[in-house]
Amino acid sequence: MAFNHLPAGVHDALAPLSVTPVTHSVPMAKNHRSDRSSTDTAPSPSPGEVLDRLASGPSRASRITHTEHVPPRAGRHAVWPDRIRAEIIAAVQRAGIEHPWAHQARVAEHALDGESVVVATGTASGKSLAYLVPVLSRLLDGSEAPNGRGATTLYLAPTKALAADQCRSVKELSHPLGNAIRPAVYDGDTPVEEREWIRQYANYVLTNPDMLHLGILPSHPRWSSFLRALKYVVIDECHTYRGVFGSHVAQVLRRLRRLCARYGAEPVFLLASATAAEPSVAAGRLTGVRVTEVADDASPRGELVFALWEPPLTEFQGEKGAPVRRTATAETADLLTDLTVQGIRSVAFVRSRRGAELISVIAQERLAEVDRSLARRVAAYRGGYLPEERRALERALHSGELLGLAATTALELGVDISGLDAVLIAGYPGTRASLWQQAGRAGRSGQGALAVLVARDDPLDTFLVHHPEALFDQPVESTVLDPDNPYVLAPHLCAAAAELPLTEEDFALFGPACEELLPQLEAAQLLRRRSKAWHWTRRERAADLADIRGQGGRPVQVVEAATGRLLGTVDAGAAHTTVHEGAVHLHQGRTYLVRELDLDDSVALVEQAEPPYSTVARDTTSISVLETDTEIPWGDGRLCYGSVEVTNQVVSFLRRRLITGEVLGESKLDLPPRTLRTRAVWWTVTEDQLDAARINPEILGGALHAAEHASIGMLPLFATCDRWDIGGVSVPLHPDTLLPTVFVYDGHPGGAGFAERAFHTAASWLDATRQAIAACECDAGCPSCIQSPKCGNGNDPLHKRGAVRLLTELLRGAPGEDGAT
Repeated sequence: MAFNHLPAGVHDALAPLSVTPVTHSVPMAKNHRSDRSSTDTAPSPSPGEVLDRLASGPSRASRITHTEHVPPRAGRHAVWPDRIRAEIIAAVQRAGIEHPWAHQARVAEHALDGESVVVATGTASGKSLAYLVPVLSRLLDGSEAPNGRGATTLYLAPTKALAADQCRSVKELSHPLGNAIRPAVYDGDTPVEEREWIRQYANYVLTNPDMLHLGILPSHPRWSSFLRALKYVVIDECHTYRGVFGSHVAQVLRRLRRLCARYGAEPVFLLASATAAEPSVAAGRLTGVRVTEVADDASPRGELVFALWEPPLTEFQGEKGAPVRRTATAETADLLTDLTVQGIRSVAFVRSRRGAELISVIAQERLAEVDRSLARRVAAYRGGYLPEERRALERALHSGELLGLAATTALELGVDISGLDAVLIAGYPGTRASLWQQAGRAGRSGQGALAVLVARDDPLDTFLVHHPEALFDQPVESTVLDPDNPYVLAPHLCAAAAELPLTEEDFALFGPACEELLPQLEAAQLLRRRSKAWHWTRRERAADLADIRGQGGRPVQVVEAATGRLLGTVDAGAAHTTVHEGAVHLHQGRTYLVRELDLDDSVALVEQAEPPYSTVARDTTSISVLETDTEIPWGDGRLCYGSVEVTNQVVSFLRRRLITGEVLGESKLDLPPRTLRTRAVWWTVTEDQLDAARINPEILGGALHAAEHASIGMLPLFATCDRWDIGGVSVPLHPDTLLPTVFVYDGHPGGAGFAERAFHTAASWLDATRQAIAACECDAGCPSCIQSPKCGNGNDPLHKRGAVRLLTELLRGAPGEDGAT
């Protein structure tokens, strides 16, 4: 029997550790005026005072396992390059910025020199202004051209919210310049009647990689005047373009460069990230051009108090009688309630859409008991909302109408929410880069800030709140991507051929794998070679072949059955686990039950209800080895890396009581299986090793299963992923290896780099796994060590002590300090 743990989906990638100082990833203060309401006349309490109030309740103080203090820092000013137009400098000064920080001036200098540059300084260090000033100056020059179009700029953001926020900033800054700067957002929410005007007249177009891939590049003849004049491409929050998503975006950018060259343009790339290691290397890999790095942060920094918070154990028992901690969701809701009552402007970052909705609902109910008007000042913000709902929430947050917001990572990136005092992080977000990015949302007007990481009942979270050095003494992860991944490159070659026929001259642009893939695309009748060029000959849109965010197809529409009203959407890849029949679906504080999931029409019908539980899907997984790329001995056992095929099927769902997480029951489901070809790392052990570890056949399955769960939980410490992005299978006798085997695989077609990183850090990764299991205070295993929240077998069987002995024996044979390295 195989024991498994399946990912929910994957958009991150492998990231080896870096030696970049952690000072580049801590929150920094912007060099602009605070946008706090004029009514906020009372001095704000210090971050330490706010934390003391949060910890003043019964047993609250004991929940803080560590407090990190990041001291304030003075800034270093410079002067703008003399080539910047005086009108731009005057506009900046009117916005309250007399002088730039030194790093802003350096970025502007590189941009004016025609050099691609990445600015990798802290959150709220003024990166936007660093690229905006040279860009607006160049656009102002171009506005005096005879045809009136002059130079153009393309801005790329990973989220619609960030693009909309940046458009507001550009309009405010350029307003005194009249009609010379014409910014416009061009994305899926842009009304059809506005799109033609944008193509013809806008000179600063803000969009996202999805729209560039699906809308702009395939329609490049209609964008010819814009592309011909393209001088700058701004890529904001560039560290988010990692793994498979980043690899897709890298190929989209190569297609953009190819079309620009066709129209006689060679744009300069300006990239920005608050949390990037080796930024010039990552930016060069993303864009395919040489990129200069500016990483010396000269902005001032307010005081940051960063607390690690572990919820207490409850009197409830989980699966197999394991002790259960209070959920991070309930704990964060309490903290958000307390902060709101104190008038502290806060954002709670939550990993899931459902979690964001739950925290919002719980906080609203508790605030209503204190003051009904306060309940209206807390809301949820997540992907899947309709455009008008997102914009209304963004306006309310900007105005201060909202005091508290429970948000997914849709609000993590760059959106200027100045004036926040505190950030709550419900569960480790998967990487140190994301942790600092979220923490940096507070204190963006220069004041001190509080950040609190609330641990989930999870091996990695438990490890981190008791080993703060793993967070605060380590650099952020490197951004790694693989544009040559054939699963990524092939559809983009088709899209490129549809835009302009491919020739051998394009091989250098698209990479060495291009020449090898073209004959395969010909054989599949996707491309046809005529003379010296490859052409797309099908009627379908070639761009539709590449699903750049790995969402698995057409989004599922969530529709209220009684009214036919569209509530929102769910990614196709997540539909089986989140909107199956009987699932609890939350939207804007209202609870719905899924009545029917129609996979053919991609529709989930829901009806409003108030069940006293949440739902969690269960699944089963089998795995087969397709090819072993690398294999090394670990004593008598083997450590391997290669290609696998994973077959998964959602078979049931659990109903868990709200707040406590107590399991109320399980219901069967009948959903079709899904297959995935991906990359995996796996290890085997022999009979002799089992004897040495005192593992008999009765406990073998439980020992392997426990080691698999814990290793999945610990891998995010070594690769830029989270446990939902990777999957695992453990088998007492696998048919391909003929030995007891544990697999950990990437949850994305073709792989995302996580398994490869695991292979190269296997000794450190598995040793940390062994330590995490051994150090846990429970007797037989719990969610803090070996139980998985998504185990398809209901966490049965598991054997904690057997897993420790098994990993100890396996590690005895690890070659050298770094195992596979």
